[in-house]
Amino acid sequence: MSTPDPGWRLHHVAHVVDDLDAAIDELAPLWGLELEIRETLDAQRVEAAMLRRGDVRVELIAPTDPESGVARFLESRGPGFHHVAYSVADVAETLSELSERGAELIDERPRPGLGGHLVAFVHPRSGGGVLTELVED
Repeated sequence: MSTPDPGWRLHHVAHVVDDLDAAIDELAPLWGLELEIRETLDAQRVEAAMLRRGDVRVELIAPTDPESGVARFLESRGPGFHHVAYSVADVAETLSELSERGAELIDERPRPGLGGHLVAFVHPRSGGGVLTELVED
């Protein structure tokens, strides 16, 4: 796969947690992070919070449904790193480019994400074993 467009930048890293309130209470003061946004994303069956310090963002994700993919991830791997997210100018266009290059997409089209951003996920098999999110920013 060729090098990503130089306009891409790291948007955030995400951690799965079992208790969102406890994770915010623990991590925010420890790392000097401020709560930027917190939402329930019904379509993804998660509650998420974005913590920020300057240009650094950490997303915390907790499942709201024990049958969701995030719940299964948490059950099998425990709390911790979940995905890396890159900011791109146009998620749909980036998905098309990645698909043309042979990437395995989880999302064929962008969908609403935290904070109203359009997002899409690329399978870990196409990300060196890491789940990758694209965020239209």
